[in-house]
Amino acid sequence: MGKHWADFQYEIYLNGMTGAVPRLPTDLTRLEELTEQRLGPGPVGYVAGSAGDGSTARANRAALRRRRIVPRMLRDVHERDLSVEVLGRSLPAPLALAPVGVLSIVHPDAECAAARAAAAQGVPFTLSSVSSTPLEQVAEAMGDAERWFQLYWPKDQEVARSFLGRAKAAGFTALVVTLDTPMLGWRPRDLDRAYLPFLHAMGTANHFSDPAFRAGLAKPVQEDPDAAVTHFLGMFAEPARTWPDLAFLRENWDGPIVLKGILHPDDARAAADAGMDGVVVSNHGGRQTAGSVAAADALPRVVQAVGDRLTVLFDSGVRTGDDIVKALALGARAVLVGRPYVYGLGLDGQAGVEHVIRCLLAELDLTLALSGHATPATIGPADLIEESA
Repeated sequence: MGKHWADFQYEIYLNGMTGAVPRLPTDLTRLEELTEQRLGPGPVGYVAGSAGDGSTARANRAALRRRRIVPRMLRDVHERDLSVEVLGRSLPAPLALAPVGVLSIVHPDAECAAARAAAAQGVPFTLSSVSSTPLEQVAEAMGDAERWFQLYWPKDQEVARSFLGRAKAAGFTALVVTLDTPMLGWRPRDLDRAYLPFLHAMGTANHFSDPAFRAGLAKPVQEDPDAAVTHFLGMFAEPARTWPDLAFLRENWDGPIVLKGILHPDDARAAADAGMDGVVVSNHGGRQTAGSVAAADALPRVVQAVGDRLTVLFDSGVRTGDDIVKALALGARAVLVGRPYVYGLGLDGQAGVEHVIRCLLAELDLTLALSGHATPATIGPADLIEESA
């Protein structure tokens, strides 16, 4: 089988023989604190902050911690294969980078650096529609690597149609539609600093470069940027949309469509009934609904409801390789990781993102093997116990 992801640890140890140690911690839960120390409070608050008093974000972590892996012994895990098929594509491991907008607030190389890092490790990169970099530029940076496009569905259907056409032309294979942000959640860390990057024309690159968006402006963006920002804010999302509106997406996108933000099994069933290809069980990392159910607590019910009909993906609260193992055991096909790679980007650019990806995959590989599994396909609910709250 050759090289395993876990070999990264031996690479670190061997480099240590010459006095070299990793530039960033290998315990990825430490990255947030380092980012808090090195980046400005506005950007850090925007990335690390949560809705309300943070109870949803804390619940995400608690739900993963509460589940404990039960390792099995004397199983042959010498040769391991972490590859999975997701949405008709073969991936080297059950991991993708989640969509995170406005990455220029943490590093000037922004989305292109994160996308190149993902491409270098064979991990799909999901580009946010509110990125700091036009989607065509990100696609060029990735070459032929796997990439997905996330849509915040704008009020203007012509802009939405244009986005989908551009993404398809640029080689994005899957469409990830975020449903849980029909309006911004109550985010005190941002509110207390009155910090919203979009007001300063950050995260608007796809809109400002879009012909359908520009057609709605009285003057070119460069002549009246404030009016362009106002136009952007006015069409950012549409709270009036309902399930029948999904037909528009299917009519304008011929690849896989995944709905992100699903927490209730009935919503998952509605997604399947609407002809969608997958769902992401997610509460937006705790950034949208204060007091929401933890994503890991919602995951088993969604898998039970539609696991045989849809590809079920997972995000929210994932910080470590063992978190990924737990999500896989609960029925997720693959896991999307957000904040950790953004912290890596802010601390060390593309190299920081690659470090995060390699740490996650090495720990995932080791945790699976030490639990008695040579492939993600063999792990399931019986491999976990749940501690009482």
